[in-house]
Amino acid sequence: MTTGKVWLVGAGPSDAGLLTLKGKKILESADVVVYDALVGAEILSMIPRDAEVINVGKRASHHIRKQEEINEILWEKAKEGKRVVRLKGGDPFLFGRGGEELQRLAEDGIPFEIVPGVTSAVSVPAYNGIPVTHRDFCSSLHIITGHKKQDQPLDLPFQSLVDCGGTLVFLMGLAALSDICSGLLKHGMASDMPAAVLQSGTTAEQRRVVAALADLPRKVKESGIGTPAIIVVGKVCSLSDDFAWLEKKELFGCRVIITRPQGRSSQLTDRLRDRGAQVIEIPSIRTVALEDQKKLESALDRLSEYQWIAFTSPAGVPVFMDVLKKKRKDVRSLSGCRIAALGSGTAKALEQYGIFPDLVPDTYDGEHLGRQIAAEASDGDHILLPRARLGGSEIVKEIEKNPTLVLDDIPIYDTLYEKTNVLDPAEELRCHPQTMAVFTSASTVRGFLAAAEGIEKEKIKALCIGSKTAEAASQAGMQVFVAKKATLDSLEELVCCVHASQK
Repeated sequence: MTTGKVWLVGAGPSDAGLLTLKGKKILESADVVVYDALVGAEILSMIPRDAEVINVGKRASHHIRKQEEINEILWEKAKEGKRVVRLKGGDPFLFGRGGEELQRLAEDGIPFEIVPGVTSAVSVPAYNGIPVTHRDFCSSLHIITGHKKQDQPLDLPFQSLVDCGGTLVFLMGLAALSDICSGLLKHGMASDMPAAVLQSGTTAEQRRVVAALADLPRKVKESGIGTPAIIVVGKVCSLSDDFAWLEKKELFGCRVIITRPQGRSSQLTDRLRDRGAQVIEIPSIRTVALEDQKKLESALDRLSEYQWIAFTSPAGVPVFMDVLKKKRKDVRSLSGCRIAALGSGTAKALEQYGIFPDLVPDTYDGEHLGRQIAAEASDGDHILLPRARLGGSEIVKEIEKNPTLVLDDIPIYDTLYEKTNVLDPAEELRCHPQTMAVFTSASTVRGFLAAAEGIEKEKIKALCIGSKTAEAASQAGMQVFVAKKATLDSLEELVCCVHASQK
């Protein structure tokens, strides 16, 4: 068997935008992903659905796997010929024990690469408006581990740290905060030196406390700030109020789960992230083209018989076009048909193939699409309806109200419930109760509930596009909010309105 390869990939502090392009590319091609507790949910949602995932998360006083076991896992999976990604929060070589993990691989000649990551020591202060260096204040940065072994004193060169005159960043040091502050003060650091504790940097739960060094432990205790957090000591901390930028964004503090199928949520995700939200993509459904497309192929052989082709979702468009291509036909063969699309998303999917729909109903649901087709079609018109195998009956009922119309309702894809191999939506909502869930179809609601076993449905803030989606969420007992229009623009504004109302 061919030996595989291991990539040590730094995932950055949490924000998906801070994962490097190379890191993302490697992650998306992984056979096995071995990940830490500090890897953000936004990054974990990028793991391929077919990859084997192994959680070796480590936090203070709680290790799922010992370091020796992690080293062995990487060795074993590579020996199996797998592409193994060791996904680590921040940078793998900055207190990440990446060097230890490489030793076993190097000894046995197993190939590996290192993909550096954005360290929290620089990025988290930056997201809090703290430049770790500034010409007017300091010209050096010192990164120190604040982790201490249980029941042992903190062993740090405090005198050297005080004498260096630079910015000090302590990672994994919140439990030793009092010891760190007292050690610096004891060795001559000014009691009024600005200092900060920064929690959950780059996420919706980002918080900070900035205070004089002598007062910092008390202020942190009063604030209730917890882990994960870093400690920054230095004059640059005084700039945080002037330079803070993330909390000024409209959706700062907003955490959103997007449930659309993978590959269909990027536009909404990008929009919300640009406005300051933390967005986690947890697809609750996926669409799969039917293997047997004989019915559609037969219909395409008789395209001249049809006056209408109606598409009810973006998912059906590429499936239809793939079969059309298989029949050695292109968009010119559709020139005799009027094209109808249920909603702007479906219309945009058609536009990618150079097709601009003749009909898009004002209300984006099957009932209104069917009603409008029935009203505009001429007696005797033939209508081709390529769609999901379990599509709703409303569009068919409306078209059949005109008995002269001939409808070919042809299933071309299945909608399957999706469950990710790493993120548990129920756990995400339990740990982060302020999180909203965005649903764009009734099937995404049902798929989400199927994946979120044991979830308290009445606590889910369901942001819905369209009446049928809202109806499914309401029947499940969720807190329902409905977009004014069934468009991404309206859904984006709904997120902003709900977030603003809950501040």
